[in-house]
Amino acid sequence: MEWDWSYTGDIIPDLLRGLRYTLIATLLGYLIAVVLGLVWTMLRRTPNVIVRQVVRWVTEFIRCTPLIPQLFFAFYVLPTWGLTFGKLTVGVLMLGIHYSTYMAEVYRAGIADVPRGQWEAAKALNLPQTRVWLDVVLPQAFRKVIPTLGNYLIAMFKDSPLLLAIGVPELLTSARSVGARTFEYLEPMTMVGVLFILVSVISSILLRRLERHYATN
Repeated sequence: MEWDWSYTGDIIPDLLRGLRYTLIATLLGYLIAVVLGLVWTMLRRTPNVIVRQVVRWVTEFIRCTPLIPQLFFAFYVLPTWGLTFGKLTVGVLMLGIHYSTYMAEVYRAGIADVPRGQWEAAKALNLPQTRVWLDVVLPQAFRKVIPTLGNYLIAMFKDSPLLLAIGVPELLTSARSVGARTFEYLEPMTMVGVLFILVSVISSILLRRLERHYATN
């Protein structure tokens, strides 16, 4: 089996379209995960015991079950209850919700790592609770958890091929379609690996620079 460069050039546009869907699903899902993860964390700190326990069990259930069954449930079961979404929408939502439970633990650890003296100083200044969180606690917590949050972005990107299960036209789905059409799988599948490596390496470099920026400021 020989590598066909002409064929590779012909399929690149199809693969790049798939990569576009992969990046869209990853970035939008990551945005949901970052925001929702913080919401889970704050709810876990409320005085209401019932809310804390419900959030705890919900997040534990989501984190402890695989993403594939969650995708199937959202795409095939929810429509029977009248909740129907497009393939990409389901993929984005489930990536975001699934990873938000991991983000919640990251935030929890970052907040717990803020020195107790910072809390006490904020109280001594009689700052409102909102300002304590927004001006004192969360900025320090975010600096501590940026490396882990960045790692989850790359992990989510590498999990995006699971969206193939519900037919999202992401990168791996595009490669399979090309291979099924031409009966040649070497080039499309190899290019999938190359594109994933390139995007992951570039993302890692940018994240390291972001970490150094926050470390020096």
